[in-house]
Amino acid sequence: MSDEFEPKIIALVCNWCTYTAADLAGTSRLAYSANVRIIRLMCTGMIDPKYILKALLDGADGVFIGGCHPGDCHYINGNLKAKKRISGISKIVEQFGFDPERLRLRWIGASEGPEFQRNMNEFFESIKALGSTPVRDRMIL
Repeated sequence: MSDEFEPKIIALVCNWCTYTAADLAGTSRLAYSANVRIIRLMCTGMIDPKYILKALLDGADGVFIGGCHPGDCHYINGNLKAKKRISGISKIVEQFGFDPERLRLRWIGASEGPEFQRNMNEFFESIKALGSTPVRDRMIL
């Protein structure tokens, strides 16, 4: 058994674009880490900052947010609302003692399965370089 660190990543993704890209990546057999846990939301505009903080405080090593490209949101401008929220929450994440690099927002369209795979692999490697979440040392588990 390897003692090598394997990051645990929560991916909060929009139903219409990024989730569809993740599905396309899967059906196309494009590999990315099995430690990515995808949570499908109707729109990134509905992501409450407490979802991100809870994921990090509960031991996630990183949180990825994926939505429709600007101008393509099925809910008019939900992704632009998410962009504003995420820039604000990254400052709060830092105040909680987390590196803001543990949070990433990307626009990935429904037909971009390879782009989803690339983003997951890049984020996984960047989180791996950062190391385990500081919360894990304090967890009782």
